[in-house]
Amino acid sequence: MRSVILMMLASVLLMPIAWSAPAAGKARASDARSNKPVAPEAPKGDAVAGKDKAENERCMECHGVDGNGAGHANSTDGKFAKLAGQYPSYILKQIRDFRSGARKDDQMAIMARSVSDEDVRDIAVYFSSKTRMHGQDGNLHELGKELYEKGDPARGVLACVSCHGVKGKGLESNLAAPIVGGQEWRYLDKQLRDWRSGDRRNSADGVMNKVTNALTDKEIEALADYLSGI
Repeated sequence: MRSVILMMLASVLLMPIAWSAPAAGKARASDARSNKPVAPEAPKGDAVAGKDKAENERCMECHGVDGNGAGHANSTDGKFAKLAGQYPSYILKQIRDFRSGARKDDQMAIMARSVSDEDVRDIAVYFSSKTRMHGQDGNLHELGKELYEKGDPARGVLACVSCHGVKGKGLESNLAAPIVGGQEWRYLDKQLRDWRSGDRRNSADGVMNKVTNALTDKEIEALADYLSGI
């Protein structure tokens, strides 16, 4: 009889433990299904080592020693972005996308496959440490400014400022959207056209393809003029 009583007590004591486990599991599953966006983590790297690596990997030949462009002879085709002050997490993502083919560019694909993520992190942190890119002439295009700040809801064109921040200087709460204020205008113009045509499609949920779909050539030129001047 005593043994039976002891067994009954043991089962009662263990019951709360058995019940609590499914509840905890349910909570974790709920967290995993959360729709809250997860900001990319800023990569840790060595800016000093990154400078040497950027030179050795010939990054500076196109992007400049300070990340503000090198005045390359082919810069007129809009191939080379300014990287000065850019989020290192964004640079790292683009390199991985070039490597995987999610973003297309033959020259960058070759470069991306030749460097490790560790080297890219150092290079990205180096360029990020430089004085943030800024406008060349301050000539602000009013149509571009209007589109950037307000968008055009009637056509489904979102205000760029909501993701890229005031004057394109970025939002620390949204590291997936790059700093675009002060970027080289030919590069901006080309990227906006590539987003619109679908030649580029590596933004989260295809948001950039949707945003640019309704833009006219004139509006793309206006946005590029505005952003390159601030």
